[in-house]
Amino acid sequence: MNAVTQTAAAEPVSGVEIFVPLNKLRKSPKNARKVPHSEAVIEALAASIQHKGMIQNLVIEPEVKEDGTPTGFYLVTAGEGRRLAQLLRAKRKQIKKTQAIRCYLDTENDPAEISLDENVTREAMHPADQFERFRELSDNKGWGAEEIGARFGVSAGVVKQRLRLGAVSPKLLDVYRENGLTLDQLMAFAIAEDHARQEQVFENLHYNREPWIIRRDMTAGNVPASDRRAVFVGTDAYVEAGGTIIRDLFSEDGGGFFEDVGLLDMLAIERLREIAGTVQEEGWKWAEAHIDYPHAHGMGRFYPEPVALSDEDEARLEVLSAEHDALAEGYSSYDEMPEDLAEKLQATSDEIDTISAKRSAYDPKVIANGGVFVILNHDGAARIERGFVRPEDEALADPQPEPEAEGDAIAPEDEQPEDGNDDVQEIEEEDEEPGKPISDSLTRDLSAHRTLALRVALGERPDLALIALTHTLTAQLFYSYTEAGCLEVRPTVTPLGSHADGIEDTPLAARASEAREAWAERLPRDVADLWTFIVGLDDEKREALLAHCASRTVNALRLPWDRKPRSLQTADRLATALALDVAKDWTPTVDTYLGRVTKANILEAVTEGVSEDAARRIADMKKPDMAQAAEQLLAGTGWLPACLRTEAVEAENPSPVEVEDEEAVEQPPVTDAPDAEAEDAEVSYAVAAE
Repeated sequence: MNAVTQTAAAEPVSGVEIFVPLNKLRKSPKNARKVPHSEAVIEALAASIQHKGMIQNLVIEPEVKEDGTPTGFYLVTAGEGRRLAQLLRAKRKQIKKTQAIRCYLDTENDPAEISLDENVTREAMHPADQFERFRELSDNKGWGAEEIGARFGVSAGVVKQRLRLGAVSPKLLDVYRENGLTLDQLMAFAIAEDHARQEQVFENLHYNREPWIIRRDMTAGNVPASDRRAVFVGTDAYVEAGGTIIRDLFSEDGGGFFEDVGLLDMLAIERLREIAGTVQEEGWKWAEAHIDYPHAHGMGRFYPEPVALSDEDEARLEVLSAEHDALAEGYSSYDEMPEDLAEKLQATSDEIDTISAKRSAYDPKVIANGGVFVILNHDGAARIERGFVRPEDEALADPQPEPEAEGDAIAPEDEQPEDGNDDVQEIEEEDEEPGKPISDSLTRDLSAHRTLALRVALGERPDLALIALTHTLTAQLFYSYTEAGCLEVRPTVTPLGSHADGIEDTPLAARASEAREAWAERLPRDVADLWTFIVGLDDEKREALLAHCASRTVNALRLPWDRKPRSLQTADRLATALALDVAKDWTPTVDTYLGRVTKANILEAVTEGVSEDAARRIADMKKPDMAQAAEQLLAGTGWLPACLRTEAVEAENPSPVEVEDEEAVEQPPVTDAPDAEAEDAEVSYAVAAE
């Protein structure tokens, strides 16, 4: 710099511009600002000076001792922030500490007043003007967010936000300048750069202009980035195919919206079909791809059979398990491990899974005649469901067809009875052929006695009753053989898909499906082996299987055409005993509840779940807006409609039901029929209606 540097002046001349070394400048004790500048402001000033130099001089006065002798230093009356910015530049080695700084010497005015004046007599630029100027820098000079950010000392992310705000419709920016919109509302409009769409949404707004309502209307018809289709396809593949993503630069997660829903669905199906093709190479007859599970497929399903591992695999699995435990010891997650150790542990775990998968396999007949569904799961991952067989292929796919029931074979014509008295004739004949089967009537008679004996004996053996009940339920729920069990217990599984749209694709439904498949893979292929399998289970596993079978038959539906108060009362008691908390898996949304009830119901929900004040704030809204607002307010509160709530458990062991009126107890009917008397040997009592 070709300027004379002044270090001291015995009699300084006020009102002149001088250059002073940076290390000779000090903060004035008369500076009106007591709260220091923020780091962000100093960063911004340093960036500005680095790219544009000192736009505004420092105002200084000479520092003097008590006797009036100059010290050789100068006190910064106005511009302390710029002095700190220059010191930051010196610290970063961008300038030397002796760098000459242009200053304005003022010894006539009161330094305290100058400092106060500098900070008070000013007005910040309106944010809308700032947004538009940033946009002009980008459009006219071609600077990107990084370049602009470097020149103004702000992050590229902040610049992108300002550029997006500067791209909002000029009409809306003018409304913002006139305080017709808040900054939050303007940011909501900036989610998309379509000026026509922004103006259309603005014109359709009523008195309720909440930012979330504006965002909702701006993105109507778009798919959020959290949608399972968007997660599955991925941003890169969607954009590469020509899709456009609307980015919300002002949300915490930076989420966006996929504009072309049709393209997204097409890409999802194409990728699912690719996976289906790969799976079909396993030898399956067919493989279909669906975004949603085809619940009405009407097909039977077969599950893999247990397969014994080879000695080599068993030995390898034992070694890997020990190695896995040794590597994982002392760590609770992969995040805590060194990167190389985590990779080794993951590789070990993958090899364990590969070997373990050999423990089960589908019968070749099932693969040759069956197929696979590849479905998009609720979490955005592909779900592969194997073993489905079309009705016309079931006979070919069944590895062990159901044997013909005894006594079903048709006798030759010459052996068939001529009339209905054949049983009586056979009983009365005394010259029967040796070894000829006994008559049907006698067989029925004897089997009745055996049945009664079985009932009495089973009633005295709860352990075997548990096995028999588990066997009967499992045979019917997993094998579809209603005659496989000897207990006349008929489980009914009521499909829920027709009562609540989308319920089959929820995380809770996925848990139920996983539990069923886990048991299905363990059960023997032939129902004839089921009894031995159940007997071989330990008590804990046997009870778990029974619990699963029983759980599938639960029906707590409240239907207007099916009044069953006692069943629903029992369902309520079961929920209490289980301490059921539906709020863990269900949230009141516009689709699930709020959009399907009256405004009074919505206000009641907000009052109970949030507060009366919150309900009053939305009381004057139209119902669609009220439902949306209520969804936001109730999120995370755990509020439930009355029919989903569970009463607190009153006691660990509920007391037995008390009969209110002894005369109301129904007694078993009296009959002279021997068979009926036998069947009613164990008297049952019906509890009177409460």
